[in-house]
Amino acid sequence: MNTKSMIKKIKLNDESFRLIKEEVAKQELRSTGEIALAITPESNDYSFWELIASTYLSSVTFIIMLFNASKITRFCQSLSWDNQDWYVPAFFGIIMILVLLVGFWISNIPAIDRFIIPKQVQHKFVTARAFQHFAQSGVYETKEHTGILIFVSYLEHQVRIIADSGISAKVPQDLWNLIADDLASNLKENNVTEGFIQAVQKCGDLLAENFPPHEENPNELPDGLVILGGSNE
Repeated sequence: MNTKSMIKKIKLNDESFRLIKEEVAKQELRSTGEIALAITPESNDYSFWELIASTYLSSVTFIIMLFNASKITRFCQSLSWDNQDWYVPAFFGIIMILVLLVGFWISNIPAIDRFIIPKQVQHKFVTARAFQHFAQSGVYETKEHTGILIFVSYLEHQVRIIADSGISAKVPQDLWNLIADDLASNLKENNVTEGFIQAVQKCGDLLAENFPPHEENPNELPDGLVILGGSNE
């Protein structure tokens, strides 16, 4: 899945970005915490698993064709008066290649992709991509280490909330996971904008409770939602 397809599917528009950005700015005024947001179409291209699925489909097709070899032979013989010996293996080969290609194309449909890719594999890649962005975006570099990243991977319908050391020392990860689960549920229902806003509000409540603002409260991270390229872009 590419970025344009994702944005169109989840109906993110200029108004969505504006509302999310304003909510982040509003919540950050309540604490010394910094809230970063990011969404990516997918955390891996998963080509290996898509190829495995299409190969499996092709193999099943081959077995079915073997059990119907006599019918296929008669069909191939009916195609031409000269009844060439290579017609049958050619027919088998063409069908196998077509099934493999069509199967690979179908396996790239998000709903199918989520079904064929093992959940533990999805979990592994989403977590790795979230921590990668956490490091690359500088969320860990805030003055008091009170940065937090809300990371969404759309294809997998999974969310990670990663808190820097200053936050994790006071707020258990279980609380962030509850917020992440709620956002993931909104993602599945395609309530992306509202889901982000609610997640930011809940994070803001936890940050305000544990990290009240100082007299000087600089904005250290961008407030808006960052769109990351997919792994195949």
